[in-house]
Parts: sequence; structure tokens; C-alpha cells
Amino acid sequence: MEEKILIIEDEEKLARFIELELEHEGYRVEKATDGRDALAMAEHGDYDLLLLDVMLPGMSGMELLRRLRRTKQTPVIMVTARDAVMDKVTGLDMGADDYITKPFEIEELLARIRAALRKRSGAAAGEGLLTSGKLTLDPARHIVRYGEEEISLTSREFDLLQALMENRSIVLRREQLLSKVWGYDYMGETNVVDVYIRYLR
Repeated sequence: MEEKILIIEDEEKLARFIELELEHEGYRVEKATDGRDALAMAEHGDYDLLLLDVMLPGMSGMELLRRLRRTKQTPVIMVTARDAVMDKVTGLDMGADDYITKPFEIEELLARIRAALRKRSGAAAGEGLLTSGKLTLDPARHIVRYGEEEISLTSREFDLLQALMENRSIVLRREQLLSKVWGYDYMGETNVVDVYIRYLR
């Protein structure tokens, strides 16, 4: 079955270019240029992945993502001209699965899409349900429970907890956690790991 991707991008030429490349790769593609219209499509459509620009008319990509995450966990790759670390951190913390900055090579975008869809397929197949004592983490539904109580975590806290639970018998260095959770090209302070560990505790 073909994966279905929604391109949310107000630059018409760029959106068309991405659409043609994705269709060439065998994906089904729909497009939206306005944030509000895109949110309605994303909430009611059965998409496998969203490519989401940050700067949109009607509603920003960040706000769209925040609202979408209330009801759906569709994989989202942020596509943005903003390359400041805080913009990336904000997007990831709000629930984005990945980001790519403009201008980009189409081969890199396609690789990131394949990686996000593989991760989604594995989670949907029930892979990776993690438990430790009373603590249970469900990657497919992005849910953490302690006993019967559901625990609310940010996307980053969830990813960090998942990395720790997947490697609970292994001592991970800060650099390893930064690579696994924040990405190999993260350029911020390494003490961010300590901060998030405190959040989880």
C-alpha cells in the first residue's frame, strides 16, 4: 500500500517540486498552503507523514503542530528556513519527529522521510513496547504509564525515557544520549541531558 504524505508549504514552486519527487518515489501526495486548512486536513485525513513548513499564512507551523499533537501522532518533519538551534529545539519539543532546513538536497529529504516511515511502521507493528517495573512505554501510541496512571511527557522527555529504557542494562554517556535523542548534529550545551533527566525524575 502506498504511503500518503501531506505537504504543508506556501511556496508553490517548492511544494510542486517536492510533490513531483515524492510521486516519482511512489508516494501519494496532497498539498496545503494555509495553516488552518492544513490542520483540518491533517486532523481528518489518513496521512502517513506530514512535511510541515514553519512560516505559513493563517496559522504557523508550530501552532499547527501543537494543536495536532492533542489528537494525532502522525509523523511530522519540519521543513524550515530557520536554522537557529532554539527553533529546532522548539519544534522537536512540540512533537516534530525530525527537521530539515532550507535549502536542502532532495536526497536528504527523501532519506529522512524513509527513516520516519520505518520508525512509524515498526511502532505500528507493536515493536518496542517497553516495561520496567510498573513503568510502561508504548512507542506506537506515544503513551507512558506508571501502573494505571498515564504520565504526560513532552516529545523530548518521551524520547529520552525511551532511549534509557531501551538501554537500561547499559551505561550511556551524555554524548550517546545527545546523539540518540537530540541528533548527531546537535550544537547546544551538553548539560541539556542533565536538565531533562531531572525533568523525568
